[in-house]
Amino acid sequence: MKAVAIEFTLNGRPEAIEVQPNSLMLDVIRDQFGLTGAKRSCDAQVCGACTILMDRLPVSACTTLAAEMDGADILTIEGLAAPDGQLHPLQRSFVEMGGLQCGFCTPGFILTAHALIEDGVTDETALIEGLEGNICRCTGYRKIIEGVTAAAGEIARRD
Repeated sequence: MKAVAIEFTLNGRPEAIEVQPNSLMLDVIRDQFGLTGAKRSCDAQVCGACTILMDRLPVSACTTLAAEMDGADILTIEGLAAPDGQLHPLQRSFVEMGGLQCGFCTPGFILTAHALIEDGVTDETALIEGLEGNICRCTGYRKIIEGVTAAAGEIARRD
């Protein structure tokens, strides 16, 4: 197969690479850029562990072709913190509220929550609904929701 040239923004930096037409976004992000926050788990868009934001929307990187990144703005968990390393309110809240245990699903939850909050979703019920595509096998969800809700309140107060 002939490689496809794509250009996109990755965590605020312009990138230009060639990918195979059948390459998956998850593999390119992890293997070519070394950004391993997004995880391979279900390969079927049901667990959320591979969530990456593309043009501010959550996508399952395990089933999205890398070529679809062409012209897009891509945000991974590694790009959410401030350049000086200061954690984003969602990242900080997950730590403070105990919203993570093994951490495998955490990047997907945080990025999905980030997209929801950026769209103005701050109500706990709506946040729970919006996070339904993310699965955690460790925490029981209560601490995740508490962390997301606390961060949503903090973000709303500073805006």
